[in-house]
Amino acid sequence: MTKVAVLGAGSWGTALANTMAKNNVVVNIWSHRADQVDEINQHHQNDHYLPGATLSENLLAVADMQVAVADADVVLMVVPTKAIRSVGTQLAEVLQNLDQQVILAHATKGLEQGTHLRISQMIEEVVPSQNYSSLAVISGPSHAEDVIKGDLTAVSIGGTDEAATAVLQEALASENFRPYTNHDLLGSELGGALKNIIALGSGMLVGLGYGVNAQAALLTRGLVEMRAVGQKMGAQPETFLGLAGIGDLIVTGMSPNSRNYRAGFAMGQGQSLNQVQEEMGMVIEGVNTVKAVYEYQQAHQLDLPITTALYQVLYEGAQIEEQIKLLMTRPLKAED
Repeated sequence: MTKVAVLGAGSWGTALANTMAKNNVVVNIWSHRADQVDEINQHHQNDHYLPGATLSENLLAVADMQVAVADADVVLMVVPTKAIRSVGTQLAEVLQNLDQQVILAHATKGLEQGTHLRISQMIEEVVPSQNYSSLAVISGPSHAEDVIKGDLTAVSIGGTDEAATAVLQEALASENFRPYTNHDLLGSELGGALKNIIALGSGMLVGLGYGVNAQAALLTRGLVEMRAVGQKMGAQPETFLGLAGIGDLIVTGMSPNSRNYRAGFAMGQGQSLNQVQEEMGMVIEGVNTVKAVYEYQQAHQLDLPITTALYQVLYEGAQIEEQIKLLMTRPLKAED
């Protein structure tokens, strides 16, 4: 029987761990917070992240990472981008102590500021290659709040090792949760990260009172920017037309369950970025990703007008309405 260690007990990590636990997969979910471990084990809840949800009794929370990882076939990292290096470094020490090799996967959607590295690249820098057989990513249109309720969900598992992605596929598959696999790890990671930028903009439009015409235009042109960055980095263009691309973009850019959408909406309603971050109390990956992609654009001469507009709003204090006007009155061109 497959054993999976999920590192990170936020909303998405908990939802994925619970999905596998309901399939009778042996799942340990690691959290550094003792109170959260007790809540999951004693009350089968994680109320801060998934209020009102009842978790599978098969799901075991653990505060000691070595206990969580021991004898695991798969380690799935589901922590914010900024925590990948610290958690990965801790995991590396654990795997070396256990003299253990695992399938290593993640479900984090972001890029590192400054380096512009994808999550798998960050992991490769801190976890020795002898401790994992392959790397994979889980991506696609999948809000944790809907997954935990059993809403119909399809995701994509990207990775170059078919046997490894098949193990994850089998662990997750159920009547309500359908995982596909693909060979484009790079594109899958980029799709999951880049759509958060566009979701921020979509929320801003709705917060300002614009309708679905504006949202559809933004999501469509945003997909063009996502594909442009992906191709520049070496991803397969068709990945952006699948679950990890347009699928994730639609759900994140249209749903109030998306924290990036909600953050953008609040800013469209007049709140500052600092106010939004304090009130949400959760990581808004798109904010950091905007900066990372803007820096990448500057270094590689890419034309990313939506990303640039959002950077101006988030980091230069520009007014949202003014940036919308600049986007809509740029020199006319053919659709690409």
